Amino acid sequence: MTPPTKSVAELRAAGKQTAKQAGGSTVAAFFELNKDAIKAVLPQHMTPDRMLKIALRAMRTTPKLMNCTLDSLFGAVITCAQLGLEPNTPQGHIYLIPFENRRKGVTEVQVVIGYKGLLDLARRSGEIETIAARVAYKGDDFSIEYGTTDSITHKPKMEGDVGKPLGVYAVAKLKGGGYQFEWMSVAQVNEIRDGSQGYKTAVRYNKTDTPWVSNWEEMARKTVIRRLCKYLPMSIELATAAALDGRAEKGMDQGLEHVLDGDFMVLPEDATDEASGDQAAENGEQDADASSPQIESKPEQAMPMPTVDERQAERVETDSSATAPKSAAQPKAARPASTTASAPPPSPTEDAIPDLPADDDTDTGSLFSE
Repeated sequence: MTPPTKSVAELRAAGKQTAKQAGGSTVAAFFELNKDAIKAVLPQHMTPDRMLKIALRAMRTTPKLMNCTLDSLFGAVITCAQLGLEPNTPQGHIYLIPFENRRKGVTEVQVVIGYKGLLDLARRSGEIETIAARVAYKGDDFSIEYGTTDSITHKPKMEGDVGKPLGVYAVAKLKGGGYQFEWMSVAQVNEIRDGSQGYKTAVRYNKTDTPWVSNWEEMARKTVIRRLCKYLPMSIELATAAALDGRAEKGMDQGLEHVLDGDFMVLPEDATDEASGDQAAENGEQDADASSPQIESKPEQAMPMPTVDERQAERVETDSSATAPKSAAQPKAARPASTTASAPPPSPTEDAIPDLPADDDTDTGSLFSE
């Protein structure tokens, strides 16, 4: 174990070490050094000390994270906190996955969004009343009608053999009125599966522990939810999750270590288009098993973001304005009207997603609990 570092330069250098090399005391010192950066990006209900507890618990419940660089682990945990999703728990919201970055020659942490995490973020947008995804089987009474009034009817068979899956659909009820739904056949889902890096790795090495084999229904739900979300009103959190998930599904570096710099975040060139659904995502999937072959990461581009000082100043200004006496009531801005206009259907190869562990694989408990 590396002796505890003391100087700022040593702690910065420790960020390039793995958590195992740095040791527990250095991990704690590393978080202490970056408290200002943490405060600038964390939601107000989270504290740097709580973030440290989350990181340490994640490493205990998922030991393979100890082989990842400390700065990428730091960035991944902050990202989870910003999204308000608990990592590596039976809730299945978000996962911290070891990622072999061949270009850098290191193992880094990537965040992979679970389908339940996408549902949670979609509900939190404030524009969606309900959202759900279901699998339709041959024994069910199921029908879809497209036209001037789109509709979907699903009456599941309650007894006996339901037969093989027909496909999967997701439907959202918008607060502004109306519904938006998306349907994918088994063939469409399997086309996404067959193009995923994780599934191809499992086939190549005769692995059966990939979620595409052990939990096809869960993966199918996430596939169709991801496609539906492109046509829904998006919060910042949902758009961020979509962009990060887009990089993970392509086997690309998410650049989470740059959270330490406090002045930019690495995103793909088409992050905005990915989030809005204007550009189809390429196939590719990150296997949750760290023993998978290394994936070549692609060069990233940095998008300028506010510096830590700017964000701290903005927070101080916001706090000051909140305590200042109000001279007159300000009229509320009108909420944009929601739309249910049908968007052109995406291509069947656009929604490849990363493999996720099954929701009940490991009982890790709540990492956000004290």
